[in-house]
Amino acid sequence: MTQSSLYIGLMSGTSLDGIDIALIEFDDHHLIKLIAADCFPMPFELREQLLAICTSKQTTLQQLGETDAQLGHIYANTVNTLLEKHQIDRQTIGAIGCHGQTIYHSPSGKYPFTMQIGDANIIAAKTGITTIADFRRKDMAFGGQGAPLVPAFHQELFASPTKNIVVLNIGGISNFTILFPNQMVTGYDTGPGNLLLDSWTQQHLHKPYDQDAMWAKSGKVNQELLKHLLDEKYFHQPAPKSTGRELFNLSWLNRKLMPFKLSPQDIQATLVDFTVISVTHELEKLSFDQSLPCELLVCGGGAKNPLIMQRFKEQLPDWTVASTTERGVDVDYVEAMAFAWLAYQRLHNLPGNIPAVTGASKSVSLGVIYPAG
Repeated sequence: MTQSSLYIGLMSGTSLDGIDIALIEFDDHHLIKLIAADCFPMPFELREQLLAICTSKQTTLQQLGETDAQLGHIYANTVNTLLEKHQIDRQTIGAIGCHGQTIYHSPSGKYPFTMQIGDANIIAAKTGITTIADFRRKDMAFGGQGAPLVPAFHQELFASPTKNIVVLNIGGISNFTILFPNQMVTGYDTGPGNLLLDSWTQQHLHKPYDQDAMWAKSGKVNQELLKHLLDEKYFHQPAPKSTGRELFNLSWLNRKLMPFKLSPQDIQATLVDFTVISVTHELEKLSFDQSLPCELLVCGGGAKNPLIMQRFKEQLPDWTVASTTERGVDVDYVEAMAFAWLAYQRLHNLPGNIPAVTGASKSVSLGVIYPAG
């Protein structure tokens, strides 16, 4: 077994906007340091292809196989580019942890499954580095949701014996980790993050996202629409639970909009509040020691949306609301770092899931190992 202290994580999320890569180092005390990181845009044609597969839920075996291989090459190129840029010897890397691209997540069907693509054989072959992928299905095999998987890493980085901490990741979907002293670590997907905001912006402004929430700021929140959006049954389901583009997508939004005649910017403003309120409603359900300070640490793309952050501060006056960057961990790379950490856990046969989070019957080491040679 390798004794390397360097691990790479690759993450491309629900938003499909790019591939995040993080190189982390474990010191002698198992503390984690981010050594290098970058984001590589998803090639436009591939992004459109993936969106078509995810939204239509229709593809061919040939298209699925070719997309799987194409992603493998792109992930490998991302790793090689980072190593060359920072002049890092690939022989010093213990493993690559690649999340892959989720194209379907169905944890509650007759035969629960999740599907991430991006051929790890290709990544291992092209980089010469042992690659670990397929992190979610072992958890599901033991009865879990297969998501979210980052809470164990959040616990490693952010837990405090003197604060009630919630770590909120706002990617395409929002999920949070509840780190309260003397309580079991829990967490789950709270609902949409940037997914609907970005899709609505793309449809109306032909831009990938609403820069600095300027468009949303020009609109006005419609409380009736907000109430209608929050009436989705997912929000009334007990945890553990997870969700994705399979539920929250433009088709879902357009159905919800049918009784309303609103301007696109008012809808965008309402979608910002939808992301925020769907989280704060979940926070209101939590029990904790109220004598301790409460802190909401936000990461992911949503942490860079000034209107989302402002609304959280307004909705949570008794909480300290901050980005993880303000606590020393770049908001853009927390998830990529998590999959580097999960690769370390797998190589050392250590658990990567938290059963109280995913609903799995036991803690297990997650991921399939693809040796380099």
